Amino acid sequence: MFKGRDVLSILDFSTSDLERLFRKASTIRPGNVLKGKILATAFFEPSTRTRLSFETAILKLGGSVIGVGGEEATSLAKGENLADTVRMLDAYADVIVIRHPLEGAAKLAAEVAEVPVINGGDGKQHHPTQAMVDLYTIRKEVGRIEGLRVAAVGDLRYGRAATSFLYGICKFGVEKLFLVSPSPLRPREEVLEFLKASGVEYELTSDLEKVMGEVEVLYITRIQKERFPDPSEFEKVRGSYRLTPELVEKMKEGAIILHPLPKVEEIDLRVDESRHARYFQQATYAVPVRMALLSLLLGGR
Repeated sequence: MFKGRDVLSILDFSTSDLERLFRKASTIRPGNVLKGKILATAFFEPSTRTRLSFETAILKLGGSVIGVGGEEATSLAKGENLADTVRMLDAYADVIVIRHPLEGAAKLAAEVAEVPVINGGDGKQHHPTQAMVDLYTIRKEVGRIEGLRVAAVGDLRYGRAATSFLYGICKFGVEKLFLVSPSPLRPREEVLEFLKASGVEYELTSDLEKVMGEVEVLYITRIQKERFPDPSEFEKVRGSYRLTPELVEKMKEGAIILHPLPKVEEIDLRVDESRHARYFQQATYAVPVRMALLSLLLGGR
């Protein structure tokens, strides 16, 4: 059941929920099924793809958008607390998408608001709709998720997209996960405990070249300077990995490269032309996935 529910973590959604979402995303078309519905975007951190794809999704379904930007552009700059800001958006809109630098901000918003709240990313914890897009991309581009060998590469500690991806892909019975990162950026203990409880085989390694020919899906993320509590720690791991055409040529035929974007220096620009690169297609799929999600949450046909 989707109608009226909050979207705070990929952990809240069963495999059957996600399969239903994917079926909807594969068939949804522009129309007026959400005519009269209003989406409020409350983004207190920078965003390009998440915000614009949500706005595009509601507009394609006949709805409309209102939004606030960073704190300096809202009454938060005047001292208003987040809960009061959410209460106002709740009065104005039918669904709220919130991005915030603090963990738990989306959960707080959901507790305050009566309309559905979608977590567009909170701190280093969760980014559920990005994981939905990631999984849908694998299903579309590879044809299945079950039984795959998958590598997650880069910042697996602070990266919320990577964490949500790991939580999500474990629901589909992958054969093995390769967790590729410098030691300081290995997944947090609660994530590893979840993987163990899920019964998924995984391997921790810092050797990217070792896994290139082993996997059907390589999910690489940037190392996020803004998430590090100590900037000097970022400098120690900056540039740890860089996908080059030479490395990519080691991949299996039909294997794909995903990235939640934005990418910085971790992918050589020449890789964009590779037959394995799917990250721009991945960003394109964000629109039908979020169209489907909004339609299901708001009772569209």
